[in-house]
Amino acid sequence: MNESPGFAVFFFPQALDALGEAIKPYLQDGPAGLHVPCREVDTGGAFIEMTLEGRTADGREVALELMVPGNMVRMIVSARSDGDFGFYDRSKPARALLEPGLAQAAAGNPAVVAANEGGTVA
Repeated sequence: MNESPGFAVFFFPQALDALGEAIKPYLQDGPAGLHVPCREVDTGGAFIEMTLEGRTADGREVALELMVPGNMVRMIVSARSDGDFGFYDRSKPARALLEPGLAQAAAGNPAVVAANEGGTVA
């Protein structure tokens, strides 16, 4: 699951048996078992639609869409990382975010900083 960001779709054992050889090229084995790693998953319907990243024999990237009946899927795990979303360390000082170009303008003219921070320019 760590190799590709997105989702890991796990199937019931009976589903893997029913899908047989057709599903095997898409399966990866990991610590949690066999799964299909995919970039996107659409669960809005009778079929679960998975978008996978692949390569052709000549090395071109392709997007594959794999659809299976929803009752075959045991679990879908999100393997994404959203960076700074969520909790943060309050003991660290907050970083000031400036718009591009503002740092250069502020270095030469302190009035620019005051005006952009809602202050008054004398």
